[in-house]
Amino acid sequence: QVQLVESGGGLVQAGGSLRLSCAASGRTFSTYVMAWFRQAPGKEREFVAAISRSGTTTLYRDSVKGRFTISRDNAKNTVHLQMNRLKPEDTAVYSCAADMTSVVHTTFAEYHYWGQGTQVTVSS
Repeated sequence: QVQLVESGGGLVQAGGSLRLSCAASGRTFSTYVMAWFRQAPGKEREFVAAISRSGTTTLYRDSVKGRFTISRDNAKNTVHLQMNRLKPEDTAVYSCAADMTSVVHTTFAEYHYWGQGTQVTVSS
């Protein structure tokens, strides 16, 4: 099992930046594909970004490509989401997730471990 704790959320003006972090417990962090999802009020949870176990493969939803960057540090059991040029529509609770698989994917139902989430609010 792995436990996930997010940090780094907050309030930022449109065009600004935030860096989210997700700290994982356990010694097997490098065996998990990691991802970020978000959920805005009244909307369904949606995929944001994912990264392979080695960090060499990444996936992004179209609306964040070129603005967000996912990365991981297996030595420190952490995954990050660097968010630049933020927009009001990026406002949501952001959660990190882990899946013990070799394939990077976007399907939230297959991610078995979740953090509690961190609020990101972008003002216009």
